[in-house]
Amino acid sequence: MIRFLRGEYLYYESGAIVIETRAGIGFRVFVSDTSSLLTAREGDEITAYTYMQVKEDGMALYGFADTEGLALFEQLITVKGVGPKAGLAIMSLGTPNQIKGVIAAGDAASIAMAQGIGKKTAERVILELKDKVSALPFEGVEPDGIAPAAVPGTGERGEAVVALTTLGYTKKEAEAAVGSVPDEGLTAEEYVKKSLKFLL
Repeated sequence: MIRFLRGEYLYYESGAIVIETRAGIGFRVFVSDTSSLLTAREGDEITAYTYMQVKEDGMALYGFADTEGLALFEQLITVKGVGPKAGLAIMSLGTPNQIKGVIAAGDAASIAMAQGIGKKTAERVILELKDKVSALPFEGVEPDGIAPAAVPGTGERGEAVVALTTLGYTKKEAEAAVGSVPDEGLTAEEYVKKSLKFLL
């Protein structure tokens, strides 16, 4: 039904962004932790390509910065055991091309690093999609040398990256700062505090 939304970026809340269209309607759109849509600032005009999930108890929109991300997401949710939330967790591992590279390389261990994705589900993703995805060559790095988990965009680190971008830092600066924190198991707030020491 709703294939894309174009409007003003209002704010981020719990894994989703709110986009206000010219008609004055605010849509809540769930996005991955690594989505470039999160680099937008309040008031920016953005376009989100969307997948609409309709269930008995409600509807939800999942948004992507480009049609490549949307297409990969739609491939992921065709796999048994991978619903939209699990698909978004896999999308949070890296860029669409990185994820496709990992799938093409048969790296189930990297896919299993996504929140809520077990080993069996990861292996099923590889089995069903390995021959269906095609990744572009990675510049300067062999495809099997890219590990999605190396992208500081998941879990508490991902929340910290988003928080830093809302403070005015670029996504690249925020990811570098959060990635420089060696400690594990911190809260997003703690990652932000430590990252600010790197940035200031």
